[in-house]
Formats: sequence, structure tokens, C-alpha cells
Amino acid sequence: MKHVLPFEKPVVELREKIAELKKFTSESDIDLTDEIETLESRLEKLEKEVYGNMSPWDRVQMARHPERPTSLDFIENLFTDFLEMHGDRYYGDDEAIVGGIAKFEGTPITVIGHQRGKDTKENLRRNFGMPHPEGYRKALRLMYQAEKFSRPIVTFIDTKGAYPGRSAEERGQSEAIARNLREMAGLTVPIICIVIGEGGSGGALGISIGDRLYMLENSTYSVISPEGAAALLWKDSNLAQNAAESMKITSYDLKELGIIDDVIQEIQGGAHRDITDQSDAIRQTLRKALNELEQISEDDLLEQRWEKYQKIGAVTSVVRS
Repeated sequence: MKHVLPFEKPVVELREKIAELKKFTSESDIDLTDEIETLESRLEKLEKEVYGNMSPWDRVQMARHPERPTSLDFIENLFTDFLEMHGDRYYGDDEAIVGGIAKFEGTPITVIGHQRGKDTKENLRRNFGMPHPEGYRKALRLMYQAEKFSRPIVTFIDTKGAYPGRSAEERGQSEAIARNLREMAGLTVPIICIVIGEGGSGGALGISIGDRLYMLENSTYSVISPEGAAALLWKDSNLAQNAAESMKITSYDLKELGIIDDVIQEIQGGAHRDITDQSDAIRQTLRKALNELEQISEDDLLEQRWEKYQKIGAVTSVVRS
């Protein structure tokens, strides 16, 4: 791997040591098989210890990993016959959101997702995965099309947030997101949303209102970034790690709070370690969700969606005498 996260260093160093010994054995007459097997056994235990006890801040770093699979990566591995569509028919095309029609195991669907870049050049082209209002309007146009042709909708969430610049505000950023929330709540086709990386603020919400909401194990979903929360609460963004601990932004926290429906387990070491196996885990979840939702009538689908969001959150009142 090109990018090693701080908490992964012991694992990576041991892997490199094993690789060195294997190379030395192959290039010399010295047999180090026993030593290699001992180190491999130690590596297996170390990986379980490191990746099995990740802190919220570790998961934030994993969600931001430069090699983490993007929406287009998962679209390529999960769907066939993908035809990307462009533009919102009002202003232009926003490459921070991709979408189109495809087939999932033979079933026509509409798929939409945030798209960040994998290098500086692509990140600049895709605005680092932070959509402008035309991106949300493109997404809504595709959702209306899905409604017209009775196609289920699958969305992939992976953004730090909607672009907060002046140009986006002038073109109606807040209105575009609000409209998506309202319209998605009333669509009569099944909507399945999956957080695959960072799910930040209204930028994430703009394509994440649906019947099922899932998260990859090492993704995050929050109203603000840990750095932003730390800056607001303690006037110091360097306390982001403390904020991540208290914000309850990990998949397991949100499952416990009833915000998401389920956690999709990741490959040990993160989704970027094996996108094929990770896609298979997502495929199983999608297959089950689609089979369940296709059995529900339109009226019941809307009623259950309404009840789903009604149940989120709890208010505790204190009666003072």
C-alpha cells in the first residue's frame, strides 16, 4: 500500500519484514521457513488486534483513505450495462456526483453516488467530491426518471459535505438539497442508500433519504466533521480525535442509535484491500434489501419510510416542580 495510516504501522512493518525474509530465502541457500511461519502467525494475531479494536478516529482515517474505493469503483464491480448520464438541464454537469442506469443481477436500477478523485488532478475536476447544486439537481432528475420507469434507486454516499463556496450559494445550494430531501421522501420506488466513505452534513443527506440506509464498517456519517466540531466546541480543530469519540459517528454507534439499518462488514484492513470481496459483501446486502422492498406495495413503502424517520431520535423532558 502506498498510504499507511498511523495505527497500521506495526502491521505494515511486520508484513515488510516477512517479505524481506521470503526474498532472502528465495535468493540464498538458507532456509528460514520456521522463522517466516512464526512471524506470519504473529502477523495474523496482530492484524486481529489492530483492526478489531479500532477507535472512532481510526475509522475516520480509514473512511478518508486515499485508496478507498469510490462510487464508480463499486458501480463497476456491482452492476452491468452502466450508462452514465450528465447534467441537470438547468445549469450544467457536476462531476462530484455521478449517476445513470444499470442492471443489478438482471434488474434495471438507477444508481447515483458522490465521486471524489484518486489524485490531485481528478480531485480538482470532481471538486474533491463536494457537490454543487447542479449535482443534486442531476441526482433528482435521475430519481424522477427512476420513478417514471419504476426502477429501484441505489445511492452511494461519500462526501465531506456540499460545496460551501459563493458560487454554489448563488445557484441555490440549500434549496437544491432541501428539495431532494422532500422529493426522495415521497418517491414510490425502493431507495437503498449506502455510506461507503465519509457521510458529511447536508451534502450526504441530499442523496441518503430512503427505505434502507447501510454503512460500510469503517465509514462515518455525521452532521459535521470532527475537525469542525472541535473548532466549534473547543475553538481548536486539533482536538478532532476527542470530537470523533464523543460524536457517535461510526457505523456501530449509528446502528445502536437506530439511525442506520445495518453495518456491512469490511475486509480486514479496509475496503481498499480487496474491492472484489468488498463488493460481494455489498452485493449480498443489496440483493436482500431489493427482494424485501419489491414485495411491498407503494402505499406501504411510503408509510414504512415515514415511520422509519419518525422513530429516529429521542427526546427526554424534565418536569420541574
